[in-house]
Amino acid sequence: MSFYDALIPEKLQFFFALSRTHHGVLDMMAPVFAALVYLGHFPAPGIVLAGIITVFSGYTAVYALNDIAGYRDDKKNIHPADKKGTDLDSILIRHPLAQGVISLKSAALWAGFWSVVAVLGAYYLNPACILIFLGGALLEVIYCFLLKITYLRIVVNGFVKAAGPVAGVFAVDKSPDALFVCLIFVFFFLWEAGGQNIPNDYTDIEEDRQINAKTLPLVFGRDMASFLIVGLLAAAFCVMAAVFLLSPVDFRWFSYLVFGAGSLFLLLLPAQKLRKTGENQAAMALFNKASYYPFFLLCVVLMSLFL
Repeated sequence: MSFYDALIPEKLQFFFALSRTHHGVLDMMAPVFAALVYLGHFPAPGIVLAGIITVFSGYTAVYALNDIAGYRDDKKNIHPADKKGTDLDSILIRHPLAQGVISLKSAALWAGFWSVVAVLGAYYLNPACILIFLGGALLEVIYCFLLKITYLRIVVNGFVKAAGPVAGVFAVDKSPDALFVCLIFVFFFLWEAGGQNIPNDYTDIEEDRQINAKTLPLVFGRDMASFLIVGLLAAAFCVMAAVFLLSPVDFRWFSYLVFGAGSLFLLLLPAQKLRKTGENQAAMALFNKASYYPFFLLCVVLMSLFL
């Protein structure tokens, strides 16, 4: 038994798996980064505490909604023998709801509880954040139902992933700079599409074919999918460079050096490797590395603020 297994009860681990908390915690770094890179300093302690609670609650609820909305398709596609996956989304157990280790009622209560906490926290920070959260949650459900309808659901998911960082900016400024908000939105939209959504669908292409899903790799093929991944991530890198240049944070030459090196290691080189090899393993490696990118960006900002 690992230290983690001894510390966290198995039942609670199933709920963390429902909300993909291991991956979700990395995604939670996105709104924290967005708030800091926009402000250029730390907000008041009360905002920080409320922000942490709200971010955790919101991401926990929305990720749980994903599995609830996709329950029927996941149940058809799940292999009971495959308890755990090798990507961050299934590090504990893959689709615990579909595998029957938690009930649909329990999952709904879990998602509902964290949704209420998220709404209360959003109201304290900025009521506009409530609309962003509810819009993101609704789009997440729509995204799941579009699985067998259109590959354009990738656009919907881009809005979902960008909602958190945009809310992070609104949480620290009720009337933020429109250009900066747009750049934050565009970056996370591109990063989600090129580093998360398409690579994830790339690895699941055979499973998705069995249920007649309409994902981008299935519709356009692996070669086009890998080409788009490279282009989207290159564009994301350029947009983030613009964010750094416009930010009030005093980024020095060393910060830009770290930013460039980390971007190569986490995004650009893994994307090029996938383009070259076309292997599922390369797509999964890209997905996993790209998942750490918001945390990496946060580290660059913190380094620049403290040094």
